[in-house]
Amino acid sequence: MQNIIASINQLVTDKLQTEAKEIIPLQQSGSDRRYFRVLTPGQSYMATWGLNVKENRTFIYFSNHFRTKDLPVPQIFCLSDDETIYLQQDFGDESLLNRLEKLGHVEEAKQLFKDSLHQLARLQVLGNDGLDYSHCLTAKEFGKQAISSDLLYFKYYFLDTLKTPYDKQAMLDDFEALANYLTHTEYKFFMFRDFQSRNIMLQDNKPYFIDYQGGMKGAPQYDAASMIWQARAELSGEWKNELLDAYMDGLDDVLGKKIDRFTFVGQYYGYVLIRLLQVLGAYGFRGLFERKAQFLTSIPLALRNLKWFLENRTMGINTPEFKRMLQYIVSDEVIAQFEPQQATDETPLTVNINSFSYLKTGYPSPEADNGGGYVFDCRGILNPGRVEKYKTQTGRDKDVIDYLEQNTRMPDFINNVFNIVDISVEDYLKRGFENLTINFGCTGGQHRSVYAAEQTARHLRNKYKVRTVVNHIEQEKKGWVNERY
Repeated sequence: MQNIIASINQLVTDKLQTEAKEIIPLQQSGSDRRYFRVLTPGQSYMATWGLNVKENRTFIYFSNHFRTKDLPVPQIFCLSDDETIYLQQDFGDESLLNRLEKLGHVEEAKQLFKDSLHQLARLQVLGNDGLDYSHCLTAKEFGKQAISSDLLYFKYYFLDTLKTPYDKQAMLDDFEALANYLTHTEYKFFMFRDFQSRNIMLQDNKPYFIDYQGGMKGAPQYDAASMIWQARAELSGEWKNELLDAYMDGLDDVLGKKIDRFTFVGQYYGYVLIRLLQVLGAYGFRGLFERKAQFLTSIPLALRNLKWFLENRTMGINTPEFKRMLQYIVSDEVIAQFEPQQATDETPLTVNINSFSYLKTGYPSPEADNGGGYVFDCRGILNPGRVEKYKTQTGRDKDVIDYLEQNTRMPDFINNVFNIVDISVEDYLKRGFENLTINFGCTGGQHRSVYAAEQTARHLRNKYKVRTVVNHIEQEKKGWVNERY
């Protein structure tokens, strides 16, 4: 990490002829790329580091091309000699998804979605003009092979994990038919490939796009489906219909003519299905195979999204075995396999979560009658307390949180803690137990243990709606009050 920061600092000095007052690591995305906010005396920049030079070249080529078309993408300022670091325009921290979660499903948020879809239509059509698709990171076009790949991704990483028998040859035949149907589309423009509200940044209430390096030529419906049917956004059927109309209005405007809406909408729902299944495959891979808790908790939401689609929309193509299995995976029985048990007002369980200092406090004494619970030692994680600027802060302060999440293996540690603790919480909820204790210790009881306790409480509240009491034992000596949720 320090080598990357030093390289960014050198790039700013050499190419921008200024100094970086501060370089702040940002939360890592699902890829191997790392992002940093670079503060200079006159401006803020985003620095991207990635060892995949081809990916960097693709993003820079797309960005420079789109900028010539006056499209809402970041300006690229400079690139390191080894092409592993580039500086781009900083659009701030607020994504469209952040704004939606803050505002709720109100008219203001809906208008921002409409604005984003209008700009998407411009990006797809105008960005396609003169674009050299030989620069694409993978395939040049989202055709039959790419569609089949998404379907197989769903098959291997989600459907097959259910271990339910089905006619595999008939399923592959249906995949073939669906891929053929969707390949023959009237419109093919630039396809963003991962167009969703977290990749849309808001600045002065205007949408700007990031993370389109996976783009290729393809059907415009796919991107609209990705955004409108994003499970986490939880858009209503009324919103979905209204946003689709707004998107098609945007296409009409930029094309200068009316599209055939009947045909367009028919294929749109085929791409909705492809996108929903691709997302389920991704959640299956990250959650069921890599055991990442946040992806496991997203599976029920994605299944309910798919269920609504199957009950309310049709594709215009007959795929009997495929349809049969889709109906099965959205059954209450299957969804229940992935939905954690939820606590109610009558649930007796309270989870007591403590942070403590091995040096000053020692192991907390269990208060529950059964003495049950866990003690996790956080001292194997790099200690923020060794950094001067963090000495007076705790694991609840943003700077320390960013440090732990970006510079240490705390994300791996805490994710494994979740996997272990969840077993007991689910068992205790079923058996009507009243108490579970979870302890986190570090050297001083200030940074790592405090962070772990807070994150665990948040995880259990979000996943199980269970009551938690958080006790920061060492910090209480400084006047902190226990928190109950």
